[in-house]
Parts: sequence; structure tokens; C-alpha cells
Amino acid sequence: MRIRSFIIAYALVLAILLFADRRPKPSEQDHYSHVVDLTNGQNGAGQEAKNAAAAADSATRIIAPDALIPGTWTAGQIPPERLIAPLVVMDLNVAPSAGDQISLDDIAAWETKHGAVPQGSVVAIRHHSAGQTNVIPITAGAAQFLMDARYTTGFAIENPADFGTDRTLARQIALHGNYVVEGATRLTTLPPTGSLIIVAPAKGKSSGKTPVRVLAMVK
Repeated sequence: MRIRSFIIAYALVLAILLFADRRPKPSEQDHYSHVVDLTNGQNGAGQEAKNAAAAADSATRIIAPDALIPGTWTAGQIPPERLIAPLVVMDLNVAPSAGDQISLDDIAAWETKHGAVPQGSVVAIRHHSAGQTNVIPITAGAAQFLMDARYTTGFAIENPADFGTDRTLARQIALHGNYVVEGATRLTTLPPTGSLIIVAPAKGKSSGKTPVRVLAMVK
């Protein structure tokens, strides 16, 4: 009887040791090295951004779904879990022969190099030239793919956004519950993947373009 009890106890100890050895060890993938403030204040803003920031501390603003289709989420109604997300950064090809919007081909090339866009991400689009327009820097087809296939929660762009030029894109974004952060800055300091974005709209339930604080936690 004692031998049987000893064997059972020994087997249990061995099983516990094997289980402990197989447990995933703490990963350093979730460790972030520094924080980058993507908020564009008056000091670092261009002339148009300065004018936009005249009545607020931040020239960086969030365009909530309600600003595109009334009756959808205002900035204050966006679920908090959609305001903290993985951040990916895509470069807008500004070569003379290239278009001024991210296309499906551009996304395919980006994913070939960096892997699939993580689900639930915010996609930031950065320029590498001084000349920026109010054209939304992504095509409706590319945005639709990201929202349908990658379940993105939002987009961040450096220039002011004029959705009057593409109402189809505006409707797509609003109906998917996505938002757009315009006037983001320091995107050139971020890696293509691995960062975490935190978007903090001003408190309240105002519609339209609302001042926002945006931080990126970088590995």
C-alpha cells in the first residue's frame, strides 16, 4: 500500500514538473522601451494646424463616426477598447509616378514584408515630403479591405482630412465604427510594427472634430 502511494505521489510530482516546464515563459515582446507623443501642439504645427488649434491646446483631432454619419458614435461614445490598439505604420509612396493614396497593392507589398496587419489595429499613414494635401491618403478599396479583413479600429494621418472629396470612404469608415486621427505628428520616428497606440479624446460627447491626445508605446 505504501509502495502504491509512493508511486502515485511520485507520478503527481513528475506531472507537475513537466507541466511547469511547458508553461510559456514571460515574453519580452510586451516590453516597451519608450513613449512617443503623436499629438501636434501649436508649437510644432504648420500654419493650417495652428489656425485649427487656436481655440484648443491640440492641433491633433479625432474624427468620430458621428462626424461622418450623424447618429453613429461620437468621440465620447467610442468604446475604450477601440482607443487602445496595435499600431502599424505604412509609408505613402511619394514618388512622382506614384499615387497619393495607399492602394490594395501597397497593402499587399507591406504585408509581404512585415506580415499581416494585426487584427484590431490602428493604421497610421506617413508622408516623406513637405507637400501634403487634404486628400485622404488611402483609397476606399484599401480602407474597406483593412476594415473587413483586418478589423481595424481607426486610421491616423498627418494632414487634415477632407472627406467631402470621397463620401464613399467616409461612409465606409463610419459604418465600420472606425475613426480617423488627423494632424498626427512624429510618425517618422515609429517602426512599421510592434507599437501600441493610445487615443484619448477630450472628455464629453461632442460630435465633429474633437481635440485628442495620442501616444505611441514603442518597443
